[in-house]
Amino acid sequence: MSIAVITGSSGLIGSESASFFNHQGFEIVGIDNDMRRLFFGDDASNGRNHERLSKTLKSYTHYPVDIRDEQSIFRIFAKHGSNISAVIHTAAQPSHDWAMKEPFTDFSINALGTLILLEATRKYCQDATFIFTSSNKVYGDFPNHLKFVERETRWELDPENRWAKWGFDEQVPIDQSKHTLFGASKVSADVLVQEYGHTFGMKTVVFRGGCLTGPAHSGALQHGFLSYLIKCALNEVPYQILGYKGKQVRDNVHSYDLANAFWQFHLNPKCGEVYNIGGSRAINCSILEAITMIQNILRRSMIYSLSEDHRSGDHIWWVTDVSKFQRDYPKWKYRYGLSEIIQEMIDHP
Repeated sequence: MSIAVITGSSGLIGSESASFFNHQGFEIVGIDNDMRRLFFGDDASNGRNHERLSKTLKSYTHYPVDIRDEQSIFRIFAKHGSNISAVIHTAAQPSHDWAMKEPFTDFSINALGTLILLEATRKYCQDATFIFTSSNKVYGDFPNHLKFVERETRWELDPENRWAKWGFDEQVPIDQSKHTLFGASKVSADVLVQEYGHTFGMKTVVFRGGCLTGPAHSGALQHGFLSYLIKCALNEVPYQILGYKGKQVRDNVHSYDLANAFWQFHLNPKCGEVYNIGGSRAINCSILEAITMIQNILRRSMIYSLSEDHRSGDHIWWVTDVSKFQRDYPKWKYRYGLSEIIQEMIDHP
């Protein structure tokens, strides 16, 4: 049986990928030490996903290992060797704010951890596909310096802009902009994954995602916009919108649709490829629009307030152009629209 090694296997994307690839007949080797609990507190722990995977997957082995632990990572890869046909790297420190608090920890997880995994793959299973979840934050705040038009409930990119119709593609520059320390560490990992493909001919791919979401997300104040927003609504906890009048736009992609994108790449891999991935023009909303949708489903008002202060690194408007990936992998389609995503997260908090 082929093996898929999945880092961050108890997280949102890792757990979804574990279920998806296991359904395709893969044995799953999960690596996750629940650092999300350390980052964001007990409520953000991924423990529930670990328990679910252990109970429901046919063939699942879990290692509570830190991806920075080179010796332990190499032992895991050496044990399974050439039986590993896919490495799905989703483990990360994901927060701008947390990165500023502990820059060394952020960089060592996001950059050094990725390098260790790439080397382990090159040494023990070089023919495996290496799939990396990067971030649209590698583009820094470049999008914020474009011209926007204010609408009633959202900002929109000026219609004359080259990216207005379909959203941001892979040609957005990553230089000369403010990335935040988190964005910088993700840039480092992103480029490393590309370079291992170009230099060693490895089947590596970078998926630069925006708001990745789904019911398996343990949303927290500092990370997981839609999950945390719904959590606040369900528990009647006040939610504070930070800046941009609540009209900042995010596209959202369900974890299942992202795992399916990983699968499509695995079936027909390339070397050192890069794709922007997200909800595109089909699945996006402003924070105010998301609140309205949630209130309509719950049939009651949310408690929220507006602050003029925005978080460093936040995009005013981000919609992903996924056309490059769709051209290369035309069988990939969205299963979940925005209303389905929100309804499922309300039904399965």
